[in-house]
Order: sequence, then C-alpha cells, then structure tokens
Amino acid sequence: MKRLNLWTAALLLMLCAGMAHAELTIEITKGSDQAIPIAIVPMEGGDELPQEVSRIVSNDLERSGRFEPLSQNSLISRPSSSDDVYYQDWQQLDSDYLVVGKVKNQGGQYRIQYELLDVNGEDRMLGEVVTSSRDQLRDSAHYISDQIFEEITGIRGAFSTSIAYVTANGVGDNIKYTLNIADADGHNNQEILSSDEPIMSPAWSPDGRKLAYVSFETGRPSIYVQNLSTGQRVQLTSFEGINGAPAWSPDGRKLAMSLSKDGQPEIYVMDLGSRDLTRLTHSDAIDTEPEWAPNGRSLIFTSDRSGNPQIYRYNLGDEQAQRITFTGSYNSRGRFNPDGDAIFMVTRDDDGFHIARQDLDTDRMTILTDSNWDESPSVAPNGTMVIFATQEGTRGVLGAVSDDGSASFRLPSPQGDVREPAWSPFLD
Repeated sequence: MKRLNLWTAALLLMLCAGMAHAELTIEITKGSDQAIPIAIVPMEGGDELPQEVSRIVSNDLERSGRFEPLSQNSLISRPSSSDDVYYQDWQQLDSDYLVVGKVKNQGGQYRIQYELLDVNGEDRMLGEVVTSSRDQLRDSAHYISDQIFEEITGIRGAFSTSIAYVTANGVGDNIKYTLNIADADGHNNQEILSSDEPIMSPAWSPDGRKLAYVSFETGRPSIYVQNLSTGQRVQLTSFEGINGAPAWSPDGRKLAMSLSKDGQPEIYVMDLGSRDLTRLTHSDAIDTEPEWAPNGRSLIFTSDRSGNPQIYRYNLGDEQAQRITFTGSYNSRGRFNPDGDAIFMVTRDDDGFHIARQDLDTDRMTILTDSNWDESPSVAPNGTMVIFATQEGTRGVLGAVSDDGSASFRLPSPQGDVREPAWSPFLD
C-alpha cells in the first residue's frame, strides 16, 4: 500500500486539531465597492422586542456583501410606513432603497409589518405582514431579509439557512469534540453530537433533515447518518482503514465516500436503500473528497495521481475520470456552485492555502481570499457566498467570502477554534 504523503498528513492534522464550543459572532472583514446603499429604519415598536428585527435584517444584508446599510446616525427621519416617506430626503442620502416597518404585540404574538421602497423610482416594491412568536423573531427577521434580497437582486436569499461545524473543548488528550448546527449568522447554535474522539466532514442531506459525518468514537473512522429532528443515527461504514468524506447525491438516495478497505483510498458510492457499494475509481493514488455535480451525472474528487493533489471529474455515463484543474501545483476539496458551471476549492501558492473559484467553461481560476491557511469550503445554496475554515493568529475560525471575492466576514468562536463548516441547503 502506498504511504500517505505530506498532503494527507497535513489534512489529518488540520481535521484533528483542538477546537472549542461557543456561539459564533460575525466580524465583517471586507466590504464590496459595488455594495448597494440601503437605509433600514428601526421599526416602530421594535425597541420593545427581545431581539431587534431591523438590526438583524441590516446585519444579514451587510454580510451578504451586496448591500451597504446606512448608519443609524445618518437617518434623517424614522418613518414606519410608506405613507410617511418623503423620497427627496432619502435621495439626498444617496440611498437606493429604504426599508420601513412597525411591530405590534398582539396577545403574545408579534405582528411585523415591513415595506421595501425604491427611493429613486419613488415606488413601493414589496410589503408584507409577518406574524411571529417571541421565540421566532430571529427566524422572522431572516425571512424578511430573504424577501428583500431576492426582490432587489433576483437571487433567492439564504439568510434562513443553517451551518454545521465541528468544535472541541480542552487540550492534549482531554478534548471534547462536538458537532453543532447554527443559523447562517452563527446564532442559535445547537449541539448535535458530543464525543471524546474526533468528528469530521459533516454533510447535509439535500432535504436538510439529516447530517452525514465521520466519527472516531469506536476507535476507527466510521461514517454515520443522523436524523436532526429525532436524533436517531445509523452507522453506515466501519471498514478497516479510511472511512471518510461522505457526500450526498442530489436525490438523497446515495452517498459517495472515500474508503481504503481494498488498499488505497478510492471513491465509492453507497446506495442508502440497499447499502450496496459501487467502487468508482481504480488507481494506486489517494482518491478522496468526492462531490456530486448538481445534475447527479458526475462527481469531482481530489487525487494525487498526477504527483500532487488536483481535482478530477468522474463521468458516471462513461465511467472515466479527467483532470479539471491545471493552475498551480495543489488544488483540493472541490465544491460546485448550484448551477454546476463553477467550482470552489482550496488552492496553494507561495503565500499559502486560499479559497479559489474556477469557471468550468473557461478553466479560469480566481483566488478569492488573502489569508494563508484556508480549508474546507462549503457553498451557500444560492451560490453567493462560500464558508470555509481558516486561521486567525493561532486560532481556527470560520470565514466566508463572496463568490467574486469582493466581500468577506469571519465567524470566530470567543472561546477557541472551530473547523469543518458545511452550509445547509434551503430548509423548506
């Protein structure tokens, strides 16, 4: 059996590094020069809410990189309805759009009325009433953000989605690993699984109801699938050697994975109904990190069969694999955008490891991040952002960058490191 090379050893070290558990917080690190100015007026009655809806909407739109909310101090008035708006005032502030609204408490339920206005066109673009319980206020705010984002950009908003990630408490031999899920902005985190052994590679099912992941709890890596609503989980593999990198097919009926049960790590596909395994790759190289194309007709994976890690595409029709990355000596962990016409990946240059995008029609690669130890990219279901793990000093944090690299933010844990992010599909 071929020895694991430095690339594989480095991956294992990154995945098993100590990490810590806490709610994540947003830190905007770079804004886009093309961001759309928008004024979001605090809602009338909103200061009595346990969570300020307008502030959550503003934060959502800002971290998307596509909007630049005006500061609260610059707002020249506080209208709560389109009837109270003098458009010329807002035109002087160079705000393209305006959001106004009001909140009323009706017997423990909150009635949230909001409107989106086109300042230059002096037009009401969107208006809606949302009813929310106290516990659902943050969810309602994300919903409003989604509607505003889609109305202006034509792209479905992803603020109501979730992220999964792995953290750990402790150092040395006393580390407690946890698998967590949270809102896309890092709030409302929930612990899904806790273990004294490493947890790796969380992957969402297409319907958002299950997570596949790798756990070392039995002393060897095994692939599990867990139902998020019931907590019930099933162990799918526990072969000798590597059992890793689970990836769901678009229809949710199959799981691709990397197994070394026959020698070298190879790409396999398991039918989840019958548990039958089909081996796809046959090489003396290390083949790992599979990812299904959105149409389900092919997969991409990382292989060092050319001497260094590169990304290959396996066509399920002709059962052939072809290399698709040629820029640079290291490219790994490929992830499709929702349209399937581009991939995001980890690439290496003289400055370190970065998140990059490659258009599959032109093969043009663009490096999106300027940090030097990035890994584990995961793409938002609308394709506008990529979340990834990176280093901030000696700490591991989550970062996110827009699909063109123009905007970015960080989600650090105040208590330590965090790794292995996975962005959920749309949860509806």
